[in-house]
Order: sequence, then C-alpha cells, then structure tokens
Amino acid sequence: MTLQDARRVISAAEKKSTELGQPMNIAVADEGGNLVAHVRMDGAWLGSIDISIKKAYTSRAFNIATKDLATHSQSGGQFFGIHASNDGKIMIFAGGIPLEKDGKIVDAIGVSGGSGEEDHAVAEAGAGAF
Repeated sequence: MTLQDARRVISAAEKKSTELGQPMNIAVADEGGNLVAHVRMDGAWLGSIDISIKKAYTSRAFNIATKDLATHSQSGGQFFGIHASNDGKIMIFAGGIPLEKDGKIVDAIGVSGGSGEEDHAVAEAGAGAF
C-alpha cells in the first residue's frame, strides 16, 4: 500500500460519505495492519478516529469484514469475546473491509462516524477504488 493508493481509497470513501451527508473518519492500513493514512472529515466525531483505525486493523488482522466478524462474535458465536483480544485493538462494528489485489488480501480500510450501514457503504466505496 503506497500513500498514493491510500489517498485514492480515501478519496473515493470521502465522496460516498459526502453523498450520504455523513462526515466520517477513514483509515487505511497496510499488509501488517499498520496505519498508512487517515482522514477526519470536517464534523466527524472525535471518538471515531480510534474506531476507524481499529476497524482497518481488525479487517487486516483477521482478513474479514468487521460486519461479518460482528455476526460471529455474538454470545454463543465462534468468536465470542474476540473484541477483548489484541490489547483492545479489535473492533466488531461494521465499517472495516479487507482490500484485495490479485485475489490476495493485502491491506484494509476502516470507516467510522455513521450507522453501521453507512460506515460499511463508505468503506465499500473506498475498497472499490483500490
């Protein structure tokens, strides 16, 4: 993931966020789950900065969309309690999506600031630009 790639992903996500009328925090992580770039749109919640970064990390760390991980981490699910792992870096809210290149997961995007559906839609828009 180059900075140029990250900026392209963020730009597409910002466009979708603007269309929805919901300012967002948008984070892009590299193959190791490390932050490459982050944007806090004007008016986006301060508390969502950390959440967006952790969503990107979670998606890359487990190669799964956070909305899918959330489904499996409910009481009785196979990943129940996973949010307490990795020193609290795991987010199980919708809005994190792994990014694929040539059929291999290589990076991730994390978005936070709206409803779960909005966060996921904005992350999908960013992923589509990758």
